[in-house]
Amino acid sequence: MLTPDEFDILLLSLKVAFWSSLASLPVALGLALLLARAEFPGKTLVDGIVHLPLVLPPVVIGYLLLIAFGRNGPIGAFLEAHAGVVFAFRWTGAALASALMGLPLAVRAMRQSIEAVDRRLEAAAATLGAGPLAVLATVTLPLMLPGLFNGMLLAFARSLGEFGATITFVSNIPGETQTLPLAIYTLTQVPGGDAQALRLCVLAVLLSLAALIVSEWLLRRARRRTGNA
Repeated sequence: MLTPDEFDILLLSLKVAFWSSLASLPVALGLALLLARAEFPGKTLVDGIVHLPLVLPPVVIGYLLLIAFGRNGPIGAFLEAHAGVVFAFRWTGAALASALMGLPLAVRAMRQSIEAVDRRLEAAAATLGAGPLAVLATVTLPLMLPGLFNGMLLAFARSLGEFGATITFVSNIPGETQTLPLAIYTLTQVPGGDAQALRLCVLAVLLSLAALIVSEWLLRRARRRTGNA
């Protein structure tokens, strides 16, 4: 059984993962459509920038976020002054860091799903008078829907395990930014905290495994719909 503190950590982790994956959805979808369907100078560079969080040390991402979105950063100061939005040392900052770290996984899954859509179906809808937005809404998105959910689930699972960028950007504040990975790290530094750390480790494994299983199920469903399995 989880203690009240552990339950609060779980709820905070789920909240951060949910909002980070939801917030990254429109950005990931837009980037996936751009990279899958558009041809433009510098496309390789854009693709590389999108996937940078996969290869950069997470603390680098966290530090860059702190510079940009901190209270004295150009974006952070502007948002606080004009919208009252603060990211630094808040759970919203943890969601922002998690969204950025999970974005490449979401983009990759959605892009592969878009590329699997039969272009002839989109062309047929266009010949019947559907505009680009109508084709996207009635043909492309329904066919790529499993891939879209797959991307969101991968981003959700990545958020559950995010540590380096989060602790660098928003620190490790109990009740505010202390998600499962940060709580486990804290407990490993406390004498007698091994049992509690182990419980949280098991919980993190179960949550991540569940997300990956659902993601694999959606991937197989998408392959069946496109005739690739």
